Parts: sequence; C-alpha cells; structure tokens
Amino acid sequence: MNASGSSAAPKGTSLPLAVLSETFIRKAKDKTLHVGIVGLGYVGLPLAEAFVRRDLRVTGFDIDMAKVDMLDAGQSYIKHISDERIGSMNASGKFGSTTDFARLKEVDAILICVPTPLGAHREPDLSYVVATTKNIAKYIGPGQLVILESTTYPGTSEEVLQPILESGGLKAGVDFAIAYSPEREDPGNPNFETSTIPKVVGASSTPERDMACALYGVIVPTVPVSNLRTAEAVKLTENIFRAVNIALVNELKVVYGAMDIDVWEVIEAAKTKPFGYMAFYPGPGLGGHCIPIDPFYLTWKARAYGLNTRFIELAGEINSNMPGHVVDRLGEAMNEQLGMAMKGAKVLIVGLAYKKNVDDMRESPALELIDKLRMRGMDVEYYDPYIPVAPSIREHPEVEGMRSVEWTEEALGKFDVALIATDHDNVDYMPLLKAVDLVVDTRNAIKDRAEKVVRA
Repeated sequence: MNASGSSAAPKGTSLPLAVLSETFIRKAKDKTLHVGIVGLGYVGLPLAEAFVRRDLRVTGFDIDMAKVDMLDAGQSYIKHISDERIGSMNASGKFGSTTDFARLKEVDAILICVPTPLGAHREPDLSYVVATTKNIAKYIGPGQLVILESTTYPGTSEEVLQPILESGGLKAGVDFAIAYSPEREDPGNPNFETSTIPKVVGASSTPERDMACALYGVIVPTVPVSNLRTAEAVKLTENIFRAVNIALVNELKVVYGAMDIDVWEVIEAAKTKPFGYMAFYPGPGLGGHCIPIDPFYLTWKARAYGLNTRFIELAGEINSNMPGHVVDRLGEAMNEQLGMAMKGAKVLIVGLAYKKNVDDMRESPALELIDKLRMRGMDVEYYDPYIPVAPSIREHPEVEGMRSVEWTEEALGKFDVALIATDHDNVDYMPLLKAVDLVVDTRNAIKDRAEKVVRA
C-alpha cells in the first residue's frame, strides 16, 4: 500500500496487471478496498451506501459543492434516501465526499456514475463522461480499476474512455483495469435496492473482469459477461424492452379507448395468465433518466453500421405522442362533460415527478403536459407532495419556481379540471373528487368508475 492509502503501485511499476489484480482481489475479500464513486446522484449515492454497509471505505466525488456540504452535515438531497441513512454512513467512519478530484489517487477502484443524456437531435451526449474521464486520467495509477456505470452505447468504454485514460502513458489491461457494469437503480421501488440487484460485469480480459467481480461481489451477486460491449448492450436491452412494451400498451390504450374498452381492465385480466404474459401499463408518456433516452443510444450507434432500429424508433414515436393524446382527450372531456373550452380554464396537474413515490422530475411527461396545456390557453398549476417547489429544468425553464398547491377541498375547488399525471401512493383522491367536476386519470389512480373520472 502506498502512502496515500491505495493498493495501486507507483507510476512506472513493471508489475503486470495479472499480479496487481491478485492484490486487488485479496483486498476485496479482506474488505480493505478503498472505493471512489464519481457522481453522487440517484445512482452513485445508493451505491456508496451499499459498499459502506459492507464495511468498505468509500470516497464520493462530485462537482457540486452543495451536495458535498449536505452530505457532510448528514443531510440527503434525494427524497427516498433519508437523512438518517446519510447519518449512518457518516457515523460508520467509512464514508466521505469531496470535490477534490486529486484524491482519486487514494482509491483502488473508480466508479463513474454521471448522466448520459441526449442532445438536441437525439444523439448521445457523453460530455459528462468525457469530462469525468479526463479528470481521472490526471491521477490514475497502476493497479487501479475504472468502471463506467452510466448507460451508453456499445463501444463507449473502448472507443471513448480507454484512449483518454491511456493519454498519460499507462495502458488498459496492462497497467490498470477497465470494466463496465450498468447501473440498475429503480428509485422509490421498495422491493429492490442496490444491494439486492445482481450486477452485470464486462471487461476485455480475465484479470480485469475478476477485479470488477471481486469488487461488486462484496455487495451483490455478479453476472460476468465476455466483454465490455456485451455489458453495455445488456443495459440498453433492458431499457429497450421496457420502452417497446410501454409503447405497445399505450397504443392499445388508444385503440381500445376508441372501442369503449377499458385497457386497465384488460391488463388486469390478462396478467392472471401464469405464463407468456408480463403486465405493462400505459401512461401520459415516458419519464426518468433511462427509458426515454437509452434506446436512442443504440439507434445512433446502429447508424454507424448502416442499420436502422425501426422498432425502437416506432416505440419512441408512440410514447412521445402520448402527452398530445392526453391533452386532446382532456379537451374532449371538458367539452362533453362540462361544456367548456380549454382556453381560460384552470387545470391542476396532479403529480410532477416522472414516477410515483419519488421527487425526480427528469424527462417527466408532466412537463410536456404543462407546456401543451398552456399552449391551449389553460391556466396550469400542480400538486406533488414530493416537490413543493419546482426546480430548474433546462428544457422547461417555464416551470421553475412553480409551487405545489394545498391539498384541501377549498384550494382544489378553484380548478375546472384535474389531470392525474403521477399516481403517488400517499395521495388521498377523495378531496379532489369532491372539489373538482372533472378528473382526467392517466394512471388508473382512481379505481372507481365515477362519472366525473375520465381515463386518458
């Protein structure tokens, strides 16, 4: 171990990675590895907690000093991760966070958990990954393991990360290790957490793969695959599967609606079949950091091979059209049941988060709904128990500063129509049903068939 506390050998070592990997694996078994996690968001912070719970030392790195200050104070900035959990991490003596990337020299493993959004033309935006990797390249030493967890297209680790990391003279697979292990977080899901979800691990050589499996094996079962590209493809496949099936039920919702058939009743009956069917549910569109974005990473990469991903693109088109369908349905229902036009009417969006029981607004269809409803001349407000004040959203600056209304009959009574975009479990819809004459429900949140409830 060097003076900084890392097992990484000094630069210039002649020890082959096969030997260095043995030291790394032994430290994993002894739980003396020092793990560095870059990006302390919805992926990185739960991952840090999982390692700390298994008595590994973790240093978290983030460019946002406000996050570091909150963590140091035992405070959480993610709704489903409590202050108590952050306090427990700090009390363990195994966790610390910093904005000083020079401290990457201290760790044995560097896990990259930064955003991979889409650009304006649905092309991959790897700017966060590239910037992070350039920082790592300044400090990487022999024997260290670098793992990308961010979702991306097959070939990213070899074509983007590896050349940057090798720019200082060390070679991947010879002096240091590279692996890919896609994050599998599902924020707000009470049935699964980081420490209970198996980790897929891919690498270009056996020593590198063994190192990554030894690291993750401390907290979860691992699923090794043959190479980096395969592991990158696994994550895309998981999210493409969801995107395509959600598009299917969204299309069925529209078709069955025209036939006066309740798609929710159809799904509930269909899922009683014990084989050959898996229930997916329609909604007002796709949201979150994965499903609306990840499939198009493969679409973009496929073009380099002269191929088109028609199925994926069709699914994206269907899902992207859902907010417009919901707004049209709301207008029809207002005309039919209230005899009102949309222009000048007051509408309440119920739920601003992209999914229930979280405070995450990334790619939320509610944002598209607000934009489209305002374009129709409606006065829009929202209620969300997890988001008292809407934060800054780059693509939707118009929502910043909006405040959640009070959930009382008196406050709700000023609205002509309510649109349920997110079905948080802790919302009692009775005050809404008493106060508002029309409720458009995109999530089947209100199970009774009250006349004032219209599904969309």
